[in-house]
Amino acid sequence: MTSQPASDGLFESFRRAEMLIARSRPLDALQALSPVLESQPNDASVQLLAGRAYLNSAQLQRAEEAFGRVVDIDPADHYARFALGKALQRQGRLAEAHTQLKMASAMDPRPEYQEALGEVRARLANEGAEPGDPG
Repeated sequence: MTSQPASDGLFESFRRAEMLIARSRPLDALQALSPVLESQPNDASVQLLAGRAYLNSAQLQRAEEAFGRVVDIDPADHYARFALGKALQRQGRLAEAHTQLKMASAMDPRPEYQEALGEVRARLANEGAEPGDPG
């Protein structure tokens, strides 16, 4: 989040939202983050935090939108791609989830990315679908 002297209140709201997410209180985090989202809707860190809160509160469409916005801002953000893949997976959109998880894993082969990719591949195989990506 961009920090300017006039935005001290926004910075505190952002930090409070981070703390609330860490304490598994995503709805409270979204409430705290609301003024920051209004003020800085194109800030990747703000959208990432909002996406995490949406994902943790099962607001999957909103999570998809927030993480998608981060990917638009920074296509190399592997975490945003991973989280977008998880949001898509939870919506049952496995082929789209596979694409995002595969990209995240290629950018940074973290175990949690690999595990998520494996889960989606297994579900696709069980459904008789090919994980072939459009991209």
